[in-house]
This record gives sequence, C-alpha cells and structure tokens, in this order.
Amino acid sequence: MKILGFDIGGSGIKAAIVDTKTGELISERHRIDTPKPATPEAVAKVVKEMVEHFNWKKAVGCSFPTTIVDGQCIHSGNLSEKWLNVKVDKLFKKATKLPFYVSNDADLAGLAEVSLGAGKDQKGVTIVITIGTGIGSGLFYNGTLIPNLELGKMLHSNGKIIEFYTADSIRKKEDLTLKQWALRFDELLEYTRIVFSPSLIILGGGISKKYDQFKEFLETDVEINVAEFRNNAGIIGAAMYAHKNLKD
Repeated sequence: MKILGFDIGGSGIKAAIVDTKTGELISERHRIDTPKPATPEAVAKVVKEMVEHFNWKKAVGCSFPTTIVDGQCIHSGNLSEKWLNVKVDKLFKKATKLPFYVSNDADLAGLAEVSLGAGKDQKGVTIVITIGTGIGSGLFYNGTLIPNLELGKMLHSNGKIIEFYTADSIRKKEDLTLKQWALRFDELLEYTRIVFSPSLIILGGGISKKYDQFKEFLETDVEINVAEFRNNAGIIGAAMYAHKNLKD
C-alpha cells in the first residue's frame, strides 16, 4: 500500500510516499526546516504545505518527537511547551482535512527496523535508540512494540536528564569530539543493558552514519546494529503505522 509518511523532528520536517510492504520510498523525500518557535500552529502550517506539495488526498502517518498516547502529547518534548496535551492527530487533520495517525518517532522508526530492517526476525528484547536533538527509544519484545519507552528521560548520576548529556545536539553545542561524546553515550547503553537486558540495540538518527568512527569507544556488552533505513526510518515507520491502523 502507498501511504504518505511524515517524520517531524527538532531541526526538520520530512515526508515521502512509502510502499509499506517493502519500505521503499516511492517519491523524493521532501524536507522543510522546523519552524522556530515550533508551536503547534507553526508546525501544522508546514504539515499542510507539505501535504499540498505531494498533492496527497488520503490518510497520513506521522512520527512525532514526544510521548504520544491516543494521538495526544503527554509530554512537551523538545519542540515547544505549547504541545503539552495537544491532540496532534486532530490538529493536523483540521489543518489538512485528512486523517492522521500519529505516534512517537522512535517507536515508529523502530517499527520500520524491526519489521523490515536491522531487527527483522529478532527474538527477545530489542531496543531502538534514535540520537538527534534528543534521545528517542523504542522497546520491542519478539517484534511487538511496547510503546512510549523514554530512555532519554532517565536521570544521569550527575543529576541531569540523560538526553541533555548524550544527545547529538549536545555534542554539537559543547563541541565534543566523537570520542568524548561516545564515552558519554556508552553510559546510556550500559544503563540500558542493566535495566532491560536487550538482545539487540539498534542505533538510528543522523550520527548513526558515523558509527564506524565511534564504535571502538563503546564498551557495553550488547549486540549493536545500525538502522538500515537511517534517517528514513521514521518516515517509513509512520506510513506502516497508518497502514496498520487503516486495516484495524
């Protein structure tokens, strides 16, 4: 089935039409910078513009960078405090006159990877970690999603929320070398190993493209794969999520 998938992030809003059976992008990926400030009204305006760019008239799937329960933000995330308690699916439906199926970005990136990519047919606990403006995470058991795991919201021993210590945005802000950043990120991986005993961790987000440059600094004893769909995982997972809800 062909479905338009959105991936809304802290720096960019991306979309493409996806073949949900294969995960292939069957259109060019379109990207617009996330507005500053990223208020609900400003983001909805960009979403409407992008739907019109694709001349899309059917249901849409959407990866969103915060905890989502039944289409509603229950955490403000890294976009704007104004997102708290907003029904994102209804907001985007009102803006575009199309049905939207919205869920957490890391959950949906994970859905793509566990169904078709780096975690396909994996048994036991698989955790997908997306590294970007913040830290996103998706938890799967024998391929089934257990939604709204927020590893990035754990407290580090220094008292900081751990994504404010390990996100890629922090690496850039503090001008850390890859080694300096990787040693921090390894602490997050070790916490994850202790608490969840995963059989596999899948790394996504832009910095995952540099995995070969920093993997030597990671000491946590867990198998690690890089997301096969890279920065397209959120788009693909969003389309798959919409497809699943349409069938249900």
